Amino acid sequence: MKIAVRTTLSLMLAILPGLAGAQGADPGDSTIIFAPDDPDMASATARALAGLDEFLALSETPPSGTDRFKLKVKVRDGNVTEHFWVMPFRRTETGFVGILANEPEEVHNVVLGQNIEFTRDDISDWGYTRDGHQVGSFTVCVMFKRMSKEEADYMRGKYGFDC
Repeated sequence: MKIAVRTTLSLMLAILPGLAGAQGADPGDSTIIFAPDDPDMASATARALAGLDEFLALSETPPSGTDRFKLKVKVRDGNVTEHFWVMPFRRTETGFVGILANEPEEVHNVVLGQNIEFTRDDISDWGYTRDGHQVGSFTVCVMFKRMSKEEADYMRGKYGFDC
C-alpha cells in the first residue's frame, strides 16, 4: 500500500487567491509518495499529533495575527490512502467536518471542495499562519526533502515555511 501525500500548493492557492495564476503552474504542485513506514513522515505525524490538542484549542479562539487554521486528514479508497488539507474545519458531535482543499490524485471517492466528515484518528497534521509564517505543517517540511531545491525554496519563500 502506498500513501500519497499531497503537497500544499492547492491549499496555498485556495487561501491566497491573489497568488493563483500569477506565475502559472507552481513547481510544488505534485504528489509525493511515502511508504506507510517512512520514518521521517512518521516522526512528523507524531510531532503534529503531540500538539493537536493545543492547536485545536488555539483554533477555537485564534489570537491576533493568526489565521488559516487547517488540518491534514487521510482519506482511504480501497488500498490507497491520500492525505489532504481540510480548511476551514469545525468540530462536530462525532469528530470534525471541513472542506477538502486539495485536488485528489490517488483516491477517487472525494473531490476538491467537498465537505467531508472525519475523526481525530484521520488527522495526520495541522497548521496555521502567524504573522505571515507557517506554524505546524510538519509533514510539509518532510516533503521539502523530496522536492528539488528550487521547488522547496519557492514554497518556503511564497508561503512562509521556516523549515
